[in-house]
Amino acid sequence: MNENGIFQLGSFHVKPGERVSGFLSLVDGEFQLPVTILNGEEPGKTVLITAGIHAEEYVGIQAAVELADRLKTEKIAGTVVIVKVINREAFENRSGSFGYEDGKNLNRVFPGNREGTQMERLAWGIEKELFPIADYYIDLHSGDSYEQLAPYVYYAGQASEETVKISREMAQQVDVPYMVCSTVAKGGCYNYAAYAYGIPSILIERGGMGAWTREESHSTRRDVRNILCHLGVYLGQKDYRIYYPLEVRDIIYQSASQNGLWYPNKMPGDMIRAGEVLGMVKDYQGHILEVAYGENDGVILYQTGSLQVEESGPMIAYGKISREKDNRKERITNYWTKRSSGFKEQRKAELHDPIAERWQEEIEKYLPQGNLRILDVGCGAGFFTILLSKMGHEVTGTDLTPDMIRYARELAEEENAGCQFLIMDGESLGFEDETFDVVISRNLTWTLPDTARAYKDWLRVLKKGGILLNFDANYGAVNFADTSKLPKNHTHNKLGLDMMAECEEIKRQLPISSRVRPAWDVETLGNLGVEQLSVDFGVSRKIYTVKDEFYNPDALFALFAVKA
Repeated sequence: MNENGIFQLGSFHVKPGERVSGFLSLVDGEFQLPVTILNGEEPGKTVLITAGIHAEEYVGIQAAVELADRLKTEKIAGTVVIVKVINREAFENRSGSFGYEDGKNLNRVFPGNREGTQMERLAWGIEKELFPIADYYIDLHSGDSYEQLAPYVYYAGQASEETVKISREMAQQVDVPYMVCSTVAKGGCYNYAAYAYGIPSILIERGGMGAWTREESHSTRRDVRNILCHLGVYLGQKDYRIYYPLEVRDIIYQSASQNGLWYPNKMPGDMIRAGEVLGMVKDYQGHILEVAYGENDGVILYQTGSLQVEESGPMIAYGKISREKDNRKERITNYWTKRSSGFKEQRKAELHDPIAERWQEEIEKYLPQGNLRILDVGCGAGFFTILLSKMGHEVTGTDLTPDMIRYARELAEEENAGCQFLIMDGESLGFEDETFDVVISRNLTWTLPDTARAYKDWLRVLKKGGILLNFDANYGAVNFADTSKLPKNHTHNKLGLDMMAECEEIKRQLPISSRVRPAWDVETLGNLGVEQLSVDFGVSRKIYTVKDEFYNPDALFALFAVKA
């Protein structure tokens, strides 16, 4: 990038605000690669996007083509360089995913060799021309012509601590069930970029068997856009996602010991148990030559989908699922910690406002007669807990945020309410089975990484015939950063745009935000076997009669379920 903001790569000189397409010449013109360069009007970092390192992995190639056409230069702060097909000769001759001349796997030969074979020369050219201009790198793949796979993402793991950290954060933006930390430093393109050049790098896998669909390419394109937004290179709002990738570690790559016919027992994405038969290799007469057993519990990431396997070639790959590195709850806790002191004052005011009476009337119509043992999950500063305690019930409030519990205890003491508060994860409650008559919650389930898991645990701690009562809204469909519909004295307007933007960022990392609610909740609870189930869509009309500091512009629903 020169002082006039012109981006230079090879023979390309791209002015700010320009989109330029053509062919990038590498290794003295031996390789001519189709490229699009989008240089934003605003300065910023450079993101390198490549596809077609394996020429029969078509989802990535089509996604790159679409990205080159659909990304808007006016939204780019920095530069995006998209190389649509790296292994072009193999792609155009439909000759498979290895080098057209040398039969080598390009993703095994980095850093390459100027005087080596075809793929070694290409790797050398990529390293010398493309890596030096990149601040971040996204490599787009799919299953090869013989591979079936579950969508997942690799991130570079053999680099500096900061490079690995940023690579992992990039991977977390991808809408796939799983992510894998690569243990390779050399050989692979993205691995070597991170290891040798310190470029945060990932590789996205989606699709396979030498095919592509519009849905798959669209999903990959959306993943890349979300990453660009996360990096601040694309000035837009992230799309919601269905998944948040869980870490898969201790990957086992099982290869065939001989040529034969491969018969898998599983599919990618299936969970497996140690010792389970995953598939077998037979000869033409049907005799078993080899059996693939699961060495560990885990999930299948990919497997050979063709009938044939070859000696030393891949059969199946799987690994252990780990939640240890899922930092969403830490981010959620930190966010609500920053808001906890304000919650105490707001809930205190709410308890002495007519809105408290309206809430009491709304809740009472669901409760059976008598003194009940009630659990308020995600109690925050204790509004429901204290309200129900004053109604004569034995109430326990739980919240994951320690400061919320501290302020709830202070507020309960000020209100002379005889309730207790515990720091506890709403997805994994520390109570015995069938402990409570009622489990109640307000505005919690939209904040949970695994709401289905929470519902299952809430039903576990309920007595038979016990009541689950959840007040929530379809918050995934709204933008919290937009406070234009709220009164000036509303809490959200007092928080400032940065806090609301942070909340919106966290929300878009949660799969629940992409669900249509409460339809998803009804289906989930139905699958968990509740006896009765009903939804009231009129809660907001009855509770929020005035546009004041307590006003909620989003339509609350009341979800009522009875444990069978």
